[in-house]
Amino acid sequence: MNNTKKELSSDQREELLSVLKARFEKNKNRHQELEWTNVLAKLEANPEKLWSLDEMEISGGEPDVVGYDAKTDEFIFYDCAAESPKGRRSVCYDHEALESRKEHKPENSAVEMAADMGIALLTEEQYRQLQQLGNFDLKTSSWVQTPAEIRKRGGALFCDRRYDTVFLYHNGAESYYAARGFRGSLRV
Repeated sequence: MNNTKKELSSDQREELLSVLKARFEKNKNRHQELEWTNVLAKLEANPEKLWSLDEMEISGGEPDVVGYDAKTDEFIFYDCAAESPKGRRSVCYDHEALESRKEHKPENSAVEMAADMGIALLTEEQYRQLQQLGNFDLKTSSWVQTPAEIRKRGGALFCDRRYDTVFLYHNGAESYYAARGFRGSLRV
């Protein structure tokens, strides 16, 4: 997005770590068995991941730890903002969809923005896992990774939560709405 170096100054780093620690401690239900000191050690050993987390944070994602993969020894972060991140809305699904629009093109696409940030769009399964941790996207929706066979036909998938139920929908990949963005995941 704005920083082409993909590294944070020491002040930015300390500020981000402070925000992440406070969020981690406030939302223990998302990571009951995990300790902040272990997460911090991983973050300090992977400064490029800190840059990606900062991009998630400044675009409104409110990233937090939602799990730990013992096989790969990685902590898993998802965007945990109540609604789809404000700085990532009004985007179509991917670059191909963006290029297909002849007029009223959005600024960007979800897949390109995620790649630029060093994160991945949530899958449907990950989105449903996130919804086990709270109620997200009650007023917005979020693009999710779309299977190639659907994308080849011009479609893309998105999810939201209404009526205390998580819904998976489809739309033309070139569509974009003020209330639709995307949520990302990052492994550290």
